[in-house]
Formats: sequence, structure tokens, C-alpha cells
Amino acid sequence: MEHIRLPKVENVRLLDRVSPRRTRVGTLYLTATHTIFVENETGERNETWLLHSLVCSVERQTATASGFPLLIRCKNFQVLNFVLPRERECHEVHLSLQRLSQPESYTELYCFSYNPNIDDEKRQQEWDFLDLKADYGRMGLPNSLWKLSPVNRHYKVSDTYPADLFVPESATPPVIVGSSKFRSRGRFPTLSYYFKENHAAICRSSQPLSGFSARCLEDEQMLEAILRSNPRSDFMYVVDTRPKLNAIANRAAGKGYENEDNYSNIKFQFIGIENIHVMRNSQQKMLEVCELRSPSMSDFLEGLESSGWLKHIKAVLDAGIFIAKAVAEEGVSVLVHCSDGWDRTAQVCSVACVLLDPYYRTLRGFMVLIEKDWVSFGHKFSHRCNHLVGDLKEVSPIIDQFLECVWQLMERFPCAFEFNERFLITLHSHICSCQYGNFIGNNQRERIELGEGKGQPGVHCITRLVQMETV
Repeated sequence: MEHIRLPKVENVRLLDRVSPRRTRVGTLYLTATHTIFVENETGERNETWLLHSLVCSVERQTATASGFPLLIRCKNFQVLNFVLPRERECHEVHLSLQRLSQPESYTELYCFSYNPNIDDEKRQQEWDFLDLKADYGRMGLPNSLWKLSPVNRHYKVSDTYPADLFVPESATPPVIVGSSKFRSRGRFPTLSYYFKENHAAICRSSQPLSGFSARCLEDEQMLEAILRSNPRSDFMYVVDTRPKLNAIANRAAGKGYENEDNYSNIKFQFIGIENIHVMRNSQQKMLEVCELRSPSMSDFLEGLESSGWLKHIKAVLDAGIFIAKAVAEEGVSVLVHCSDGWDRTAQVCSVACVLLDPYYRTLRGFMVLIEKDWVSFGHKFSHRCNHLVGDLKEVSPIIDQFLECVWQLMERFPCAFEFNERFLITLHSHICSCQYGNFIGNNQRERIELGEGKGQPGVHCITRLVQMETV
């Protein structure tokens, strides 16, 4: 509340960007968590609620004859244009919203103050709804080929990986630890998905620290163990989701990609998905096209094409299709990585899972998939979604692109999914909102330290609400 300079402003106008005649007049209230616009011209009490953690930017615009405009853009792409009657009020609201929408610590996030009327026992049940061990059990794990390893139980091998990881049965702790030391951020090759019909697997990791000539015996043994865990294939794919030039450039920093001469029976494949900075710029250009006033169809289509957004979506889909075909049709296991293994890797692994497994096209299965390949494996939600004040160069629409990939598949195969686009929109909004504990922090270890672990008091789970809102 100490950041609110002006809690109430009367005679505020909320403009309708599509139809100016539908402009509404009312009172604007600022609270610790929401900005609330209450329309007072109609007989009914119409309210517009804006959660501060959803605000992306607040911009003061040039004054007009009718007042002082304040343009608010949200992370879920909602745009609100308020016109305040006096300059001082506009200035005070602008400063208040800037600070309220840019929390400096995790404790300021909405999930730590949001307290629905629900007892602790039911809250525990909601966290238990997303059971990743049950999902691996559904895949037929553990078995004679894959085992649950305790090597990262206290996050000592990789602090951005989950505590429970499946590795090949033949992989010993020294091999795992040795491989982790040769991989960026210690993110060694581990199982993402097991296709029990033919024993092929999708594994994920980060890039090797190979430089121009370095090699690691344990890392080579780790990939050999993954290959042996698929008795029906005599080779495996290693898929680097980056453009080849990017991977070559990383060699100068002592990183890079696998040398086929050092690894037995691998086929290397570059995919060519661009980095987070290219994706951020592409989305910004695409949104600018969408905000054009009365564009012609040709202007809109030209702007959309020049943004490159759909080209990037196609690249992610193509990568997922390649992996899904390798697993289902060729019966070949695949190791996927990008640079650190938490952006492009998460995208293509989860797209492949959606294509391969109808369970992930159900309401519950899709949430489990995001919990597994995104939340558990350390996608940097706080950085990519700009939950806290930080480096804007870390912000990127990686999860947005995955959700659009799924939407594109739904448009092509609508009967293959148990949910519709309303579910995706609701999910995207809550990923950005910080109303629930699922998507705060950048990895499992951080969330546990923040008290987000399942059943912890004070932090609610998204599960039931998403289901209720999309029924």
C-alpha cells in the first residue's frame, strides 16, 4: 500500500480502441494488488479489474482536449487506455502503477498474498493433482532399461534440474557426475519421455563444454548408455535446436556441440530455432502490427510476415515433428539440447510429446506436460515472463510460442484435443499473473526455497481453477 500515491480518481474515461463511441466514464481505484475501474454511468455496477502483476508497461501519452491519457499494456496482450481529468492525477497514478507492476522481491508477488477460502487439506490435494511420478509410471517406468536416480536429490549435480531424474539403467553415478561437469550448468542428458511401444526415448540436456577439441569420456559413455537403453536401434539422434552458426560461435566460449567423431553411433542434426532475443523482437513487431488502426489486409499480412513470428512457430513445430517421427516411426532415441536446455529444448520436447501421446492432449495431461518439461526441468519463468524487476534482455515469449504451436495443431486437428483455445488463453494469463505458485521462480530448487512446494500454506495451486474456468 505504501507505493500507492493516489488511491482514487473520479471522472476517469476508459476508451474503447475499436469503437470510440463506447467510451465509459467511472472511478479508478488503486489497491495493493489490482487497479479497479468502476463504471458509474449505467444502472448496474460494471467493474474492470486489472491485476498489477499482469501489467507489462505504463505509458503517459500526449495530453488531449479531453484529458491526460495513460496507456497500459498487459502481458496477456490486453490494452487499456484511461484518460484522467487532471495532469497531477495522471502523474501520480502513472508512478504508482509503475512501481506496483514491478515487484522487487518474490514476497511481493500476488501468490503470497492471494488467500482463497480453502482449507489446507484441500490445498494439499490440489498440489497432489499434478503427480509427475505417476506420469512416468504411466510410461512404464522404472523398468529394466531406465531407473530413477537419486544423484540430484539435493540439487548438488545441477541446481536447475529437478531432484528426481530418470537415467539409463547402465549409467553409474560417476558417469552421470562426469557428464554433468562437461555440460553447461551441469544439465547432463536425462529422460524426458519414454515411448514404451518401441523403447525409444526423448532425452534432454544442455550443450557440451567441448570448445574446439575438448572431449569427455563420461559424457560419451552417457550417450552410449542412452543408445543401449533402446535395444531396437543401433544409433541415436542428437538434435541441436540452435542455428549452426550460433553453435559454432559458442565454441569460442568453450562450449559448442557434440563431435560425431568422439561419440559412437550418433547422427547429429541442427534445427535452426533462433535465440531468445530474436524471439522477443519478433513478438514485439507482431504486436505492433496487431495494434495498427484500421490496417488493410495486405498491410497486416505484410507486417505479420516481416515480423518473422510464424516462421519461428514453424521452426519449433518442424523440430517437434522430426523428433516425434524419429521416435514413433523409426524407433530411434533422441537427445535434444540448445544452449542451456531450458528454452528451445523445452519447446521441442513438449511439442513432440503432444504429437506422440494423446494423454498430453487432455486437460490433465497437458498440465502434467507443462509441469514436467517446463516447471520441473527449470524453464526460467521469472526471467522470461518478467515477474520481477530485472534485465529486460532476459524476457522472451518462449512459453507463448509453445502455446501457439499447440493452438496451430488444434486448428489442424480439433478433434484430437480435449480442450480448446479458451484453456490456452486462461493458462497463458495465469502463467503471467503470479496468482499461483506453479510458475514463480526459475527452477524447482528456487520454488521449494520460496515455500511453493506442494501443500505449503499461503501459495495456491492453479490446477482446479484452470479446470473450472475452461469447462
